[in-house]
Amino acid sequence: MRVLVVGGGIAGSATALGLHKAGLDVTVLEAHPDTAEDIGAFLTLGSNGMRALAELDATDAVTAVGFPLTSLRLLDDQGTEVAHTPLGEADDPVLRYRCLRRGALNAALQAEAVRRGVPLRHGVRLVSVAQGPDGVTARCADGTTVTADLLVGADGLHSTVRRLVLPGVRPVYAGQRVYYGYTAAAPGTAPAPGPDGAITMVRGSATAFGYAVSPAGETYWFARAGGEPLPTGASAEQSAEPSAGPPADPRERLLALLRADATPAAALVGAAGAVMVTNATELPLGASWHAGRVLLVGDAAHAASPATGQGASMALEDAVVLAKALRDLREPAAAYAAYERHRRPRAEHNITVSGGLSRGTRAPSGPAPVVARPAGPDERLLAQLAWDTPLSAVPPEPR
Repeated sequence: MRVLVVGGGIAGSATALGLHKAGLDVTVLEAHPDTAEDIGAFLTLGSNGMRALAELDATDAVTAVGFPLTSLRLLDDQGTEVAHTPLGEADDPVLRYRCLRRGALNAALQAEAVRRGVPLRHGVRLVSVAQGPDGVTARCADGTTVTADLLVGADGLHSTVRRLVLPGVRPVYAGQRVYYGYTAAAPGTAPAPGPDGAITMVRGSATAFGYAVSPAGETYWFARAGGEPLPTGASAEQSAEPSAGPPADPRERLLALLRADATPAAALVGAAGAVMVTNATELPLGASWHAGRVLLVGDAAHAASPATGQGASMALEDAVVLAKALRDLREPAAAYAAYERHRRPRAEHNITVSGGLSRGTRAPSGPAPVVARPAGPDERLLAQLAWDTPLSAVPPEPR
């Protein structure tokens, strides 16, 4: 079976790894001209995402970049620590949460796919998709075409594949702007406060703020704040110089909110380099994930606001479950149905929880509330991800 994956980011590269492991003939098309190491801010992979990577035999490729997180620390708006608990499956080095730059994760997964012999073509932009009774043909901007039995759209929130085959499905604003940045420790000063390996969440009076400190002393931070969405086409990155401009400047807009509280947040943002800001967006519940021989995975299918920190981990789960479905059920319609039956309830739960946090209709409870359960990992999810367990042996998640 020949499968064409459109998109070589986290979802696409991981999907290629899974399909290759399942014995399928897979090719990846990526519009960006290189590994895109400089694209995006940072993210955290939860224990569930790390478990999916382990099932793809890709743990070593990813643990070579980023740094582990083993505990969650919670501060109130006065900077007082109100909780400090283990994070995820902290006792297992393979399954510990991991904080890393998005581009570094992209590059690591792409390199691993290429190392295994998966063809990955950079600088190839999809322009049309034509389906027939026996296959699907992708036409690219450079005039080339690729024909396969199946096509997987793994090209993110603004998916070209989704626009071509499901044009009525569009992302919507989820109620918050999300800011990201990095702050280097000044010479002779201590890094941001907090124990090693902790992600610190700050329940501010007007923002949700979080930060983690790398082994090199650089603080990775984010903030979520309500407000009108950024206009379409607005710049996502601001000057590396601290701004003295009007309050409309994103850095100053954020600082005005953070300065109301006695926490480390304002100092971290004031001393940061480039400040990136984007809209929190999500896809509507119940949106279609496939059309004929074309299937969507990751953010292309079920993007959620980043409030739960689960986007990348959900994409990695997708990669494993889809690979198992196509391994066990080679008929496309049956495989796609099994994949969606097992993935949709969990993915849409994440959209609901994350959207509730972004819109302020749920109290913040730290990263990844959909998997951070005191009783340990979800047994159904463990079976869904276990490579040697067929999906037919796993009851689907309740809707």
